[in-house]
Amino acid sequence: MKGESFNRITVDAAALAANYYALTERAGDIPLMAMVKGDGYGHGMVYAARAFAGAGCHRFGVAELCEGVELRRAGIEGMILITTCFGNEDASFFYDFDLTPVISTSAQAALLEAEGAARKDELEVHLKVNTGMGRLGLWPEEVESFAAGLAEFPHLKIAGVMSHFPEADIPGSPSTAEALMKFKKVAAGLKERYGVIRHIANSGALFNHPEAYCDMIRVGIALYGCHPAGLAHDGLVPAMRFSSRIIQVKDFPAGSAISYGRTFITEKPTRIAVIPVGYEDGLNRHLSNGGEVLTGGRRVQICGRICMNISMLDVSDMEVKVGDEVVLLGRQGEECISADEVAKVLDTISYEVLCIYGHANKHFSSAE
Repeated sequence: MKGESFNRITVDAAALAANYYALTERAGDIPLMAMVKGDGYGHGMVYAARAFAGAGCHRFGVAELCEGVELRRAGIEGMILITTCFGNEDASFFYDFDLTPVISTSAQAALLEAEGAARKDELEVHLKVNTGMGRLGLWPEEVESFAAGLAEFPHLKIAGVMSHFPEADIPGSPSTAEALMKFKKVAAGLKERYGVIRHIANSGALFNHPEAYCDMIRVGIALYGCHPAGLAHDGLVPAMRFSSRIIQVKDFPAGSAISYGRTFITEKPTRIAVIPVGYEDGLNRHLSNGGEVLTGGRRVQICGRICMNISMLDVSDMEVKVGDEVVLLGRQGEECISADEVAKVLDTISYEVLCIYGHANKHFSSAE
């Protein structure tokens, strides 16, 4: 279509659904919550949620209240868990949109109770316990008294208790065993008194720690086709593809400088292809003079410094032309550039690569 960007993120709904089915089978009878925060890990929050819903998912997790509201307005049904924070003026949204807050402070509880009292309505809440992550949550020894205090709030119902592992992607991690012991001890009393849903397992725990499954598993990165530890896994299908097009091909003599800083000097006659992709599009400058992309079904090297909107490729000894596809993430022919491969070069994780590519490139399309 005329006027569209050459740079495109394609998300395959069938791959998302396939991952959900595969992980559901692995989890057995334990239900999954699909984490779609971070704009669906860069895949488009609403698009991903619809794909998971179509595969049978009825539980969704996000970080911020505004994400939950957006999902409801897009027609997503079932439980939507808001896992981080909300403002003093935001309590009404939980009632208006049937959203479930995670709380760990008395101030949060008081705001929600006041709104419920005004409406004469009840709201289910989940409690967050810090068992070693060092982020949000009550200390384990605070949970009993906190829950007792909530019992005095007639418009709030304790429906769940959760925590989070810092090292569940590591098999046999001592910190995981310690956190799980703390969590199960705290959750046992709440389960007995309130019938709560207990959930602590994430993607890493799904693969490595079946003893942590409890009553629900919150899965994130694995739903999008990446193993949480960056390992190859036959049961997961990467759902994101990042592609562009060649906009110029030019032959340079030996001794030619390419891009800012003259960090790449051709040692021999070199054919350079230019693509309209740069750090604005999430292509990290640390991939300069070494990162690889695909064109013509072959790996080619990025040469010279990556610019804001432009990058150069060494396509010597190749027959390429303006308009040819370039793949920065995903498969072309028999070759594939994975998010884990890019992450390894950048000394980061696949989560960050997917989020950055997805957030920077708003020209989404679904795979046919």
